[in-house]
Amino acid sequence: MPSSSPTAQKGSPGHDEALGHRLHRLFVPMRLPPPVNPALLKHTQKRAEDVQNRIADRITTFAGSMTFVYIHILWFGCWIGFRVEHYPFGLLTMIVSLEAIFLSTFVMISQNRADAKRQVIADEQWRTVQEEDTQNQELLELSRKIYKLTQEVHAVSSRVAAAESTGEGGVASDAGAGGPGPS
Repeated sequence: MPSSSPTAQKGSPGHDEALGHRLHRLFVPMRLPPPVNPALLKHTQKRAEDVQNRIADRITTFAGSMTFVYIHILWFGCWIGFRVEHYPFGLLTMIVSLEAIFLSTFVMISQNRADAKRQVIADEQWRTVQEEDTQNQELLELSRKIYKLTQEVHAVSSRVAAAESTGEGGVASDAGAGGPGPS
């Protein structure tokens, strides 16, 4: 039974859009989502201010995509298939060698960019660890003070209990220590 859905019928607008979307995903390099980390976002914005960085980023994005591979397959196939030159393809070899030199440079640029991002994240994490260490020291100091106060409360309550058990608690209960006193 044929589907009545417009996306399932060949030649329909929905089918053409789905095919177009698949071809777009196949040939156009995928954009990465913007960074979530505020320090990395600031670093990305600062990097984007320089034209050279934007050009290098676009080239490395394109060179690291399947579109780049498909173009080269088509280019090499046409070069050899249309016999632009005869074997051993000296001109093609020279062009590919020059391209490899530039692409290796762009790979290093990309690695430097990735290292800079890792450094930004590491610096941010280090600041966070330092802040947490300061907070932990403050919490430890508060814990020591609470422990000391708790020991003092226990010492006072032990003395009050000892005084009440020996019959000397009349003064403490009159002062509002919580025991029954004369009415």
